[in-house]
Amino acid sequence: QVQLVESGGGLVQAGGSLRLSCAASGRTFSNYARAWFRQTPGKEREFVAAITWNYGHTYYADSVKGRFTISRDNAKDTVYLQMNSLKPEDTAVYYCAAGIGVTTVSGSYAYWGQGTQITVSS
Repeated sequence: QVQLVESGGGLVQAGGSLRLSCAASGRTFSNYARAWFRQTPGKEREFVAAITWNYGHTYYADSVKGRFTISRDNAKDTVYLQMNSLKPEDTAVYYCAAGIGVTTVSGSYAYWGQGTQITVSS
């Protein structure tokens, strides 16, 4: 079964840090663009960050630029999201995704993880 499995979510105080991981299972995603999205109840899934498969070019939503860092280890087929200076408005379920190319549109990604909850307390 093809899966993307997120880990690293949890509860953190405002100003703190968390690191999310997304590991591939069942097939390789080393030549796929990888991305992180987040979603809160009643809202659409929101783009957070993305990284290309080859040169590692990165893209960020304005709301997280300078605080979050996306990276990948193709040998481990794993992508990471380092989140620093977390704010209460970062509270959401975070999803990793894999697709053919980098885009901010969630519908363009064919593979998704199950999501992991991040809660930032004030």
